[in-house]
Amino acid sequence: MEAYIYNLVNLIAIYSILAVTLNFIMGYAGIYSLAHAVFFGLGAYTSAFVAQNVSASILVSFPAAMLAAGVVSLALALPALRVRGEYFVAASLGLQVLSVTIYSEWKGFTGGIGGVLAIPPVNILGIDVFRPAAFAILSVTVLVLVLLIVNALVHSSFGRNLRAIRDSESAAASFGKNVPVIKTISVVISAALAALAGALYASYLSFINVESFTLDTSVLVMAMVIIGGTGTVAGPIVGAAILLILPSVISYFDFLPQTEIGSLQQIIYGLGMTLLMIFRPGGIVGRRSGT
Repeated sequence: MEAYIYNLVNLIAIYSILAVTLNFIMGYAGIYSLAHAVFFGLGAYTSAFVAQNVSASILVSFPAAMLAAGVVSLALALPALRVRGEYFVAASLGLQVLSVTIYSEWKGFTGGIGGVLAIPPVNILGIDVFRPAAFAILSVTVLVLVLLIVNALVHSSFGRNLRAIRDSESAAASFGKNVPVIKTISVVISAALAALAGALYASYLSFINVESFTLDTSVLVMAMVIIGGTGTVAGPIVGAAILLILPSVISYFDFLPQTEIGSLQQIIYGLGMTLLMIFRPGGIVGRRSGT
């Protein structure tokens, strides 16, 4: 039971990092992306490759993951952020679909469909961190650091520029804000921080494959943000916790066939999001409509 709880804590922390970093561009800049799993996967694959071939040190593999995700995010940001709304969503969806194909076929880097095996545990000052309890401390610490970075950015002049762009790009541009540059920087920061979740995920499981980085994951992370509350600090974490704990709760219902649990989860997700949009569009943590 203890190992199960630590495992749940680790997964909640990892997915909370993903949700917090997506909320950074979604809640504060109004940029809706369906490609967040791309950077989650790139962080995982890069850190795994570096850990196996260079060093498993957290000071080497984690920064390498962030750098790779930040660079690749420019492929999405530079051309796509000159468009608005649904056009960016379409561009991010295209990148997500393309990345799954690349992750499936690039066997030298990703291991193809079979994935990457025997990933070394992350090393901190010469100590391998692999026990669930110790890893929980690491994953929660990284989550707190990400929260502090995002919170500092949101409350800086850069964050005010993001909110101005979210409210009205035209108005922000008329006040001399370089909208494409600001949006590009925000996407790069979001992708680089999301890569930390991937690095943690790869090190914790010691095995990764493309199934963890598909469109379903991007949609799941977006659901975490929406259910918890966009543009809030705690909302993404609350959303991640709910959507990760829910399958465990459902599995205790003995009267449900095990083969139907996955379908029931999808029904609950859909119903929950629909009810939230009707009665609490700001999410669980967000403000009620009209307040």
